[in-house]
Amino acid sequence: MATTFLTADPSVTGYTPTDAELAEVRDWFQRYDTHGAKGEVEHMADMADFPINLVTDGSDGNAWTGSWNREEFLAATAQQVGDGSGDLTFESTRVPYFLTGSLVIVFTDSTMTAAGQTHRLRYADILTRKDGTWRFQTMIQGGWADMLTGAANA
Repeated sequence: MATTFLTADPSVTGYTPTDAELAEVRDWFQRYDTHGAKGEVEHMADMADFPINLVTDGSDGNAWTGSWNREEFLAATAQQVGDGSGDLTFESTRVPYFLTGSLVIVFTDSTMTAAGQTHRLRYADILTRKDGTWRFQTMIQGGWADMLTGAANA
């Protein structure tokens, strides 16, 4: 699992993060990715600010939004990452855009390889910082609405 962090142009948001803030977010993603690779969904859930928001779209061309509580996150995430015994690998490039010292939008371009098949992913996460701890609050990625609503099986 390899992750590259790029520095976003602070003029986009008007906030220049400190080196410590950048390191905290980089370290947060390293921990989260490690938990995901090991199938440690409980630890992944510990890193969330529930309820979390989901933003996606479906094959019908419409956007879909929803939210998950901890139990819903655990069920969905366990299905996606498994128990960590598979050959799931990620190579990611992340660019954090800090709105403030406690709000950051992180854009990710990733290559996921599972069972010998490679998939390219592009998504964004919104992280919030409360009491000195970063947590993910919103996940944004295209193409998941059919699965989330059961439309693909209808």
